[in-house]
Amino acid sequence: MSGAPAGQQPGAATLVTVPNLLSGLRIALVPVLLYLAWTARSTAFLITLSASLLSDLFDGYLARRLGQATQLGTLLDSYGDFATYLAVPLCAWWLWPELIRREAWYAAAIVASYTFPIALGYLKFGRLTSYHTYGAKLSSVVVGSSALLLFAGGPPLPFRIATWVLVVAELEEIAITTLLPEWRSNVPSIFHARRLLRKQPSPPRQGDRLEYPASGAEGAARSEAKPSEVSS
Repeated sequence: MSGAPAGQQPGAATLVTVPNLLSGLRIALVPVLLYLAWTARSTAFLITLSASLLSDLFDGYLARRLGQATQLGTLLDSYGDFATYLAVPLCAWWLWPELIRREAWYAAAIVASYTFPIALGYLKFGRLTSYHTYGAKLSSVVVGSSALLLFAGGPPLPFRIATWVLVVAELEEIAITTLLPEWRSNVPSIFHARRLLRKQPSPPRQGDRLEYPASGAEGAARSEAKPSEVSS
């Protein structure tokens, strides 16, 4: 049975890898979460959501650890995040409507923070952004853990603080999308985006004269040509 070598480069791996399976599992759990919430099975919902969040925590780490980072894995991770974070507020509304009414502004900020940067990326690049910034990774951990705590009857303050962490992280993603001239994946921060910009060749300014090397008889004629002298 053939397999991809250890430490392979992105794009060279087989489609079936541990990180890809974890990201695929997170996508597959979205309809399960919706079903459990619709049928008012709050305990099973919390257990399933915990499993989903743990898969998000480990897929990127295992991809780097096992040398299985691929473009497909990056996209699966982003789609899994997007689907989960859009489904959870709806599930929470079905299960704990009074709680969501109380935290309505924070819940709305979370939904907007996830949807607006993605919509902007689609408008500019025609595809889902997949930066995986440091801020997004931090906000994923704090929002996920604080939401679980809130749903389990814990205090709202950690969730409210986590919401602001998410807002700042997504504002950075908006700035990255605004800066980059083309789609890029795995841009850890705005500083990395600016570094990528500095590596881009500067386009010619309007009015600049472009010189192209001449060849053949034309080039020889130009090299022999002398400016005419005007004698007085």
